[in-house]
Amino acid sequence: MYRSRLTTQRLAAVFLLGCLLFNYPVLALFNKAVAVFGIPLLYAYIFLAWFGFILLVAVVVERRPD
Repeated sequence: MYRSRLTTQRLAAVFLLGCLLFNYPVLALFNKAVAVFGIPLLYAYIFLAWFGFILLVAVVVERRPD
């Protein structure tokens, strides 16, 4: 029971982080006319943030009990 509650709390925290990463004020920081390896900065940020978000969710879900 404790393990499930801790995982739920961590997933809620990851969800809130995702809401922050993909909301207007942060996205506006990366909306520049700059290219990273030929990709617009905003698209590169969205791709990398989404990839990191998926990795973070996988780490939280697959973490072994202590």
